Amino acid sequence: MTMHSFHFAQALLPQGWRDDVRLEVAGGMITRVSLDTAPQPADACHPIAMPGVPNVHSHAFQRGMAGLAEVRGARGDSFWTWRQVMYRFLDRLTPDDVLAIAAMAYVEMLETGFTRVGEFHYLHHAGDGRPYAARAAMAQAIAEAARETGIALTLLPVFYAHAGFGGAAPDPAQRRFIHDLDGYAALHAESARAIADLPDAVLGMAPHSLRAATAEELAGLLAMAPSGPVHIHISEQTAEVEACVAWSGARPVEWLLAHADVDARWCLVHATHMTQAETAALAASGAVAGLCPITEANLGDGLFPVADYLGAGGRWGVGSDSNVMIDAAEELRWLEYGQRLTARVRNVMAAGAGGSTGARLLTGALAGGGQALGGAAALVVGAPADFITLDGAHPSLGSRRGDALADGWIFAAGRAGVAGVWRRGVQLVAGGRHHRRAAVVARYAGVLHRLLA
Repeated sequence: MTMHSFHFAQALLPQGWRDDVRLEVAGGMITRVSLDTAPQPADACHPIAMPGVPNVHSHAFQRGMAGLAEVRGARGDSFWTWRQVMYRFLDRLTPDDVLAIAAMAYVEMLETGFTRVGEFHYLHHAGDGRPYAARAAMAQAIAEAARETGIALTLLPVFYAHAGFGGAAPDPAQRRFIHDLDGYAALHAESARAIADLPDAVLGMAPHSLRAATAEELAGLLAMAPSGPVHIHISEQTAEVEACVAWSGARPVEWLLAHADVDARWCLVHATHMTQAETAALAASGAVAGLCPITEANLGDGLFPVADYLGAGGRWGVGSDSNVMIDAAEELRWLEYGQRLTARVRNVMAAGAGGSTGARLLTGALAGGGQALGGAAALVVGAPADFITLDGAHPSLGSRRGDALADGWIFAAGRAGVAGVWRRGVQLVAGGRHHRRAAVVARYAGVLHRLLA
């Protein structure tokens, strides 16, 4: 069993920032955390360390279309017009293409400090809509990308059966997503086998949305997987809310909380458009709100009611969603900046007078993201040794201590402040670059050249 030891002048632990922290690691797992301890001769020494950030929501294949939907259409552009561009892009993708694109996305995630990804994976079938001979061929491509890059994977195979509320027939453009319950059960079982040899991999499930699964199908899915993460898109768009009310008389979050046992294993992705009553009820459920500020801004979705949700004790995490830009610090920064722009006040997410905004952002994303993805995001005994080291000589990080480091990283240094990223005690990123970047970029470039020619 491989043994490693690390010493950090400052490190973020569950109890806050501490000085002279020493980690002992065996087989990729943290076996001892010592405080106020001098470095030992064999220790790898670093000035600043913090846990890797969980990415609660990713559609990896969409990394390949970043920037392709930024041309104005003949009528008002929206999420729904963006979706048509996305459907056209995915129509030609093979499992090998998905592997190449996902590996590019995962390299960039690791380079910015994400160490576990929740892959909300709905591209399942061949171009004609029929299952591959190996039903989980696309899931296997995602698993191979995680294996190659080293990122921890929470795989969330998506159930998608309908084009709208009440069981509307699917659109032909959705043919590569569509399942019935029996087909999905077979996919889920094969997806488990696809990730079986990935260290620390977690299998969950994802009803795509209330548009895509009926009430009966949602109940069947939950019976199929009585444990593990459950993620769902919800209340992302005002048109979605209006259609849900027309169908059921209730808003999406309101309906879900009334008809499903939503608890701590759930992650409600976006949940952008909620009433105060829905916001309070979601917070009380113990579920995690999966917030994707860069994508939500790019798509023109709207802003999540952060102040009310935090005031009610809600849990949350951040995700890169469409992967139009992948940057852990940027997601956290824009979560705060969006609130500042609408409320016209500063430090919205700080925990009271004297509180650090960066610290609240970082610790909230670690706790909520770890919960949503089924993998601890903390430097504690028994957890994988997944951590980020920051550049103590960076102009925005030097001479700072404690929570000021979180503020400096999120609001000033960003990805330029990331010195290294470790996964299971093995360094994957040094000097801002993943050790397999060159090969991954070359393969990705070849795939995109063919797809976009």
